[in-house]
Amino acid sequence: MAAPSRSLSSALSTLAALSLLLAACVSAAPKTTSLRLKGKDYEATVTVDDQYLGSFAYVLRKGVALPPGKHRITVQRLGYFPWDKLVEVREGDPPVNLPVELVKIPD
Repeated sequence: MAAPSRSLSSALSTLAALSLLLAACVSAAPKTTSLRLKGKDYEATVTVDDQYLGSFAYVLRKGVALPPGKHRITVQRLGYFPWDKLVEVREGDPPVNLPVELVKIPD
């Protein structure tokens, strides 16, 4: 009866070692940094790195999770100059709060 117990013990040890190896190979996703826009141009649109996110009002309510790196935030509205900001975030950074004020294009 000792042989099956030893075989089970060996199998469990192998399984545990494979689990640890697999866990070491799987990298965790980097932590994101929260981007919060502030302003009153609810009809404007927001893009990050040339990717449309939605209306300013939507982004204002939901915020944006930025992965580590450099990002271009653009806010646009018909009849106003575009607003652009370059930000760089690192893993573990506190939330980034950006006040946005669009300037009307003169007639």
